[in-house]
Amino acid sequence: MTKRLSKVTLDESSIKKRSKEAEHEKQVAIADLLGDNLFDPHCMGEGPYDLVLSIADGRLNFDITAQSGETAKAVLSITPLRGIIRDYFMICESYYEALLASNPSKLEAIDMGRRGVHNEGSEALKELLNGRINVDFQTSRRLFTLICVLHIK
Repeated sequence: MTKRLSKVTLDESSIKKRSKEAEHEKQVAIADLLGDNLFDPHCMGEGPYDLVLSIADGRLNFDITAQSGETAKAVLSITPLRGIIRDYFMICESYYEALLASNPSKLEAIDMGRRGVHNEGSEALKELLNGRINVDFQTSRRLFTLICVLHIK
């Protein structure tokens, strides 16, 4: 299939030092993304594609390279995602606190909320990419995880 990602890289210069949990989330998201994805940049030749994600000047950059060597860049405002990312970080912090406290009932409730916020971020990202890059929900979900990793302070 040519409408897919074959390599995903995060620009390490735009990332601060991460916790073990965040590094694990990044690795899982990339592995899952490469295992199954739909990624179809408009106005670009055949894939598969390599993607470098970065954040610069408050903008999210998708640097895309096709198998043919053709390159393209999609630059998106991160503003529509900021509130969702902030909420996602807050709920993840609560999740890890409940995990450490071994509170299964609280953990389950927080996890449901975490998935809901993650889904909301995925839909918002999919909407931002609309007209530039066609992605399915699962691809958007994994990309949202990676965008959150880029925002870790």
